[in-house]
Amino acid sequence: MIEITDLHKSFGNKKVLNGVDFVINKGETVVIIGQSGCGKSVLIKHIVGLLLPDYGKVVVENKVVHEMSIQELYELRKKFGFLFQGAALFDSMTVEENVSLPLVESFKMSKKEIRKVVEEKLELVGLKDVLKLKPAELSGGMKKRVGLARALVTNPSYILYDEPTTGLDPIMSDSIDLLIKDLSEQLNVTSVVVTHDMYSVKNVADRVAMMHQGKIYFNGSTDDLINSTDKVISDFVRRTQI
Repeated sequence: MIEITDLHKSFGNKKVLNGVDFVINKGETVVIIGQSGCGKSVLIKHIVGLLLPDYGKVVVENKVVHEMSIQELYELRKKFGFLFQGAALFDSMTVEENVSLPLVESFKMSKKEIRKVVEEKLELVGLKDVLKLKPAELSGGMKKRVGLARALVTNPSYILYDEPTTGLDPIMSDSIDLLIKDLSEQLNVTSVVVTHDMYSVKNVADRVAMMHQGKIYFNGSTDDLINSTDKVISDFVRRTQI
């Protein structure tokens, strides 16, 4: 379980998080939505200790993240997979090299063992025979899938998705949404999806949290979100053309 309590964060005079209280339960897929600049990505960075709070705390598996030692943080981050918005693949490296990177950097495994794990994860995201390809030879959807295979390669307990369908056409977006849902069920991982794509919300969310003015403004089901008469929520839903 991930528990966020009264979390505050400012950058200079700009208040980004203004008392976030939120719980993410084991095994669920939580989608975090909100306008650009509302603090979604900043919140995610606190969960893995990339940012430290001005006040409040994030607790992961009963440990306060900002109180962890460097070694404890290192071990914590091994439990997280992260799919970056642009996939964040290294252009000069092959698919195999990109996906294997977390294993090469953090685990003592033979080349044969690493190759086996890489092939398994690529197959899990629906990719075969792409080991030797470079990112430039991949479509946008394939890049996302390779990025997801890399996120899965350490068998994480948690997967963080940052705008996973941005830049994809509707068909490919639906494909990525289905993959997120399937992986959550197959692997029993806890998934946190940051997005502004309301179609993805409908496709993958067990629960939705909407951020507004640095706080969790809404926390509930997709249906409750869509049917809300609250002006802030209904305006957001209408603008995203659900």
